[in-house]
This record gives sequence, structure tokens and C-alpha cells, in this order.
Amino acid sequence: MTGGWDWAYAVEILPALWRGLQVTLLATLLGSLLAFGLGLVFAVVQRNRVAVLHRVVWAFVQFWRSTPLLVQAYVIYQVLPDVGITLGSLAAGVLALGLHYACYTSEVYRAGIEAVPPGQWEAAAALSLPRSRVWLAVVLPQAVPRVLPALGNYVISMFKEVPLLLAIGLVEVVTVARQLSAESFRPVEPLTLAGILFLLISYPASVVVRRLERRTGAR
Repeated sequence: MTGGWDWAYAVEILPALWRGLQVTLLATLLGSLLAFGLGLVFAVVQRNRVAVLHRVVWAFVQFWRSTPLLVQAYVIYQVLPDVGITLGSLAAGVLALGLHYACYTSEVYRAGIEAVPPGQWEAAAALSLPRSRVWLAVVLPQAVPRVLPALGNYVISMFKEVPLLLAIGLVEVVTVARQLSAESFRPVEPLTLAGILFLLISYPASVVVRRLERRTGAR
């Protein structure tokens, strides 16, 4: 390994790191969409106490929150093929991220739903609105804006945890940096640049989330 910072090498590897960052961003985006959608479903099912389903959802959420993301990703990628479900590393990673964070976002949604004033529920019942309309037109429009900052924080956390998926072969930006380090025996440039790329995205995102927190807190 040679010492010092090589600007020429740093510029040379930027395109490869950028391609890896695109995979990181894609996994974060798809994982977030899955987490937000499933988390809302979990919260609504538990709030409505749908037959036995709400107990199943509660047990799943508790179990999934109590196990590490890395183990979950490994099970999805390595164990599911034994029962006939084979996923690529990106699909498996997105599914692991989505399920993992859905269990946390469901609690965020639950808090937002419980923050809706009781009078809103009572007014909807007095008007004999269908249950679907109560949720879509009354409850969720008030609950979701309240929880946007918390959801944003989970997106940032997910973005920073995507590198864990290198354990299932996902070639994201940190994996690319490690590969470049092994090939050139120069770990400083690729790993430093990978860290800078994370900072350039996660810090502005955290600023946006803080502004959202101030705006929602001022209401």
C-alpha cells in the first residue's frame, strides 16, 4: 500500500463509485416505498383490530424488530430459495429493508393516527361515513403530515444501512470502494470518497428533516 493522497486515482475511481451510489440510492428509494406502504397497512390493521390478523401483525412486528437487519437479509437471500423463492441481491435487500423499517414506521403511523382529535372520529361516525372514507378523507390526511419528519429520519437511517447488504452480494458504493481498495491496495481514496458521498446526501437530507420538524411542530 502506498501512502499519501493520489488525486489522479481519486478522479479515476469516481465514476465507479457513482455507479455504486446509484445502487445505494435505488435500494433506499425502493426500500422506503415498501416500508412506508407496509408500515401504514400494519398500523391500520392493528388500529382496526381486524379479526386474528392484528395479532399476527403484532407478533410479526415484535419479532422482526427484535432481530438484526443483517440476519433478516441473509435469511431472505439464502433461506427463501430452499422454499422455492429466489431473489436477486437487490430485490432481497429491498425486501429486507422494507420489512425491517415497516415495523418501525408502523409505530410512527400509529402515533400519528392516535394524535387525530377524538372529535374528528366522532364527527365522521355522526355523518355515517363509510370506514374507507373515514380513513382516506379524515384520518390519514391529518395523521400523515404529522409523521413526515420521523419517516424522513428513517429514510436517512436506511440509506446509511444499505452497505450492510454487501453480505448478500449487493454491489453498492461501499462494496465498490472495498473492491477498489483490494485491487489497488489504496484504501484511503475509495473509502474516503465513499464517506464523502454519503455525507453529501445524508447531511442535506437531515437539514430538510429538521425543517419539517420545525414546521410540523409549529402547527
